[in-house]
Amino acid sequence: MTTERLEAAIQLLERLVSFDTESAKSNLALVRDVEAYLRGLGVDFVTIPNAAGDKAAIFATIGPMQDGGVVLSGHTDVVPVAGQVWSSDPFRLRREGGRLYGRGACDMKGFDALALAMIPEFQALPLKRPIHILLSYDEETTCLGPVDTIARFGRDLPRPGAVIVGEPTLMQVADAHKSVATYVTHVRGHEAHSSNPMLGANAIEAACALVSELYRFMDDCAALGDPGGRFIPGQSTISVGVIQGGTARNILARDCSFNWEFRGLPGVPQDAALRHLEGAIARDVLPRLRRYAPQAAIETLAEVEVPGLAPEPGSPAEALAFKASRRNATIAVSYATEAGRFQSAGIPTVVCGPGSIDQAHQPDEYLEESQLAEGVAFMRRLAGELR
Repeated sequence: MTTERLEAAIQLLERLVSFDTESAKSNLALVRDVEAYLRGLGVDFVTIPNAAGDKAAIFATIGPMQDGGVVLSGHTDVVPVAGQVWSSDPFRLRREGGRLYGRGACDMKGFDALALAMIPEFQALPLKRPIHILLSYDEETTCLGPVDTIARFGRDLPRPGAVIVGEPTLMQVADAHKSVATYVTHVRGHEAHSSNPMLGANAIEAACALVSELYRFMDDCAALGDPGGRFIPGQSTISVGVIQGGTARNILARDCSFNWEFRGLPGVPQDAALRHLEGAIARDVLPRLRRYAPQAAIETLAEVEVPGLAPEPGSPAEALAFKASRRNATIAVSYATEAGRFQSAGIPTVVCGPGSIDQAHQPDEYLEESQLAEGVAFMRRLAGELR
């Protein structure tokens, strides 16, 4: 029976990988395929489109339509393949040497396929609490894909008692991850000949001062460390990824912008780095920029703010995941997931899924077949706890 479910999961993974669902593209073709699969099994589901109508989430229910069930949550979008060198077509699953290669195989269509493949076994059980499958979108960009579904919990959709987000953890139970907030800071100065800087305001100079200040703040974060000693790296982190500005070497730059992110440990305010930067702007950088150009300005815009996941020892989600995984200890992960969205809505949540994050986003991304097999056993034990 395990072999049968494993092969069913691999076949479904092949179908899911065949859809190019990079985050900048629609996932509707995949959604329609999953809808047809669910109809064929007689599964109740709702499709929840985004505001633009070019993407959608699916929320399916197996078992009684009541509160207190468990959500198996996965996303359908994947990161781009542009610029990566693959050994084969990234959107055609390749099975070789006990590995399943393809974009999204690990992150995280493997979990999606696993949950869908287990539906016939779920249906055969006298479940006292429902199992829900939620397939979302835009996890790789904003983690906003499940938000519209979450808003309907307890209204026209059953409110679950626990959520298991199936991001790759090698089937270990993760009860904590960092938050992530991304920003773009725009500096507007005033152009002038570089031989006489008193006639203008160099936006690049101000931007460099701010970038340096952000990295000084990261040093402060390092000094605070990770009190629990669970994260790698063991601190909140900052990264500036893109800087753009200026027109010529001998012209004071009128404009400069930089894109940056802050990944905060649980318990660290998500806007901690932003508040520090705004303090430096008001105190030092903007007054200096306006010495000879009163119209100079600095503005920071928030792009994405994804809440972290905080430990909840003994929560229903942790208890279920421990029993299903046959583990008794949790781990913490440094990457962000949709788990924080569920926890922010008051729903106990953990992260546990097949595969290693080390393979995610890579060329020749792969998932070990053995991880899928372990996932089948996990799902069976989980369903057994809901009987």
